Amino acid sequence: MAQHTNTRFDAELEDIRSRFLRMGGLVEAMIEDSMLVLTEGNLTVVERVLEREKEVNRLEMEIDHSITQVLALQQPTAVDLRLVISVSKMLTDMERSGDEAEKITKMARRLHENPTRYEPIVDMTHLGEAVQKMVNRSLDSFARKDAILAADVVRSDKKVDKEWKGILRELSSYMIEDPRTTTACIDLIFIARALERIGDHAKNMAERVIYLVQGEDARHTSVKKVESMARGDEDPQVSTVETAAAAIPGADDKQV
Repeated sequence: MAQHTNTRFDAELEDIRSRFLRMGGLVEAMIEDSMLVLTEGNLTVVERVLEREKEVNRLEMEIDHSITQVLALQQPTAVDLRLVISVSKMLTDMERSGDEAEKITKMARRLHENPTRYEPIVDMTHLGEAVQKMVNRSLDSFARKDAILAADVVRSDKKVDKEWKGILRELSSYMIEDPRTTTACIDLIFIARALERIGDHAKNMAERVIYLVQGEDARHTSVKKVESMARGDEDPQVSTVETAAAAIPGADDKQV
């Protein structure tokens, strides 16, 4: 009976994992299509993005329900518990990434449907490709339990932030030089901001992968520290504390 229960539990965890990866694949496709609308004016994919956004929302609710059931009935521990907690947190970031892709699609459609012919003011192709790659690599690191790859995603967020700030400066200059571009520039600023936020969500997911693999909380810390966590390096501060505690008479008898 215990073996049957364990087999079922493993199947439930794998189902949660596979559905989350499916959800991630949909969000990746949404980001790609949203950039097609922006850069090429391809309005034929708009409805596809909107339909995928509904599917992403449905998967989020289903996976969230499955996680609640597993926690209540199976009471996972150790690495299984970390998997469930990680997916639970990553769900929110993935769903919000889908929301941002939908937002980009709608604003890009408005730009191209404007009676005044839209002329690209700035090129966001590279930024779009960068954040899509971050989402892809965060999913890949999760699928392979690769903390080193996850740390690379965290590092790449710095480049995305830098590019976003550069686009913001460029668009601000356009508005000052030619007020007629103000409306289009504001929409483009929101689009660039949405892309930057997708990068932030991908970074958050990568940090959760490091927690899943190494049991270390990589949030709100330096990139260098994150990379050290991903490698599983010993924390010198922890080591120092442990050494000092060991030097205190009777320290082994105390509960910390």
